[in-house]
Amino acid sequence: MSLDSLETEPAIAESLFAEQIEPARTFTHQLAQHGEELGLIGPLELPRLWTRHILNSVLVAPLLVTGARVGDVGTGAGLPGLVLAIARPDVEFFLIEPMERRVDWLLSQQRLLGLDNVTVLRGRAEDMDGIDDLDQVTARAVSALSKLLPLTAPLLRDGGELVLMKGANAAKEIVAAEKVARKLKVTDLRVEVLGEGVVEETTRVVRGCVRSA
Repeated sequence: MSLDSLETEPAIAESLFAEQIEPARTFTHQLAQHGEELGLIGPLELPRLWTRHILNSVLVAPLLVTGARVGDVGTGAGLPGLVLAIARPDVEFFLIEPMERRVDWLLSQQRLLGLDNVTVLRGRAEDMDGIDDLDQVTARAVSALSKLLPLTAPLLRDGGELVLMKGANAAKEIVAAEKVARKLKVTDLRVEVLGEGVVEETTRVVRGCVRSA
C-alpha cells in the first residue's frame, strides 16, 4: 500500500512519547501499511492517522498508575492498548479482542516491538474467566456506556478505575447509564478532556471507580 497520504508526524508526538517515540513510529507505519487490508482502519484514515488515532490514544497514558494491571477491552488494532503499552512500559497490559485476525495482528506487533508488558487475550470481555482483578480498564469506540459498563466494570478489583475513551456525547451517555452504573457499583462517573492546548483533536474519557461498599 502506498503511504504517500500518511499524515506527517506532528511535532508534539515526540514530546508525548518521549523516549518511546521510535517504537511509536514503527507501530504507526505498520498500521498505515497493513491496517486497511486487515480491516483495522478505514481507507480514509491515513491522512489523519497520527492525529485521530495515535495521539488520541497516547493522551490517556498519564492517567495510568505505575505498576498497574490494565485491561483494554475490544482493543482492535491496538488503539489504545498497544499505543499505551508503548508509551508506558512500566504498566502491564491485557489486550482483550475476540476476532482472530486482529489477535494475530496484535501478537505480530507485540513481537515486532518487543513489548514484554503485553498479554493478548482472544475472547469477549464477558468471557474472560480469571481476569477480574485489574487495576484499570480502558476501551475505545466499543459501544454506548450503558452497554460498555457491564463489559468493563466486572474486570476491575474493588477500588479499580475505568478510563473509557468516548466522544462528544460522553456526558449524555453517563446520564443514560445511571441505573447500570448503580447496579455495577460504579461511582463518581465523570468526563475529562485531555490534550486541550496541546493537540488539535482533544480526547474525552469517562472515569469512574468500582466500589463494593
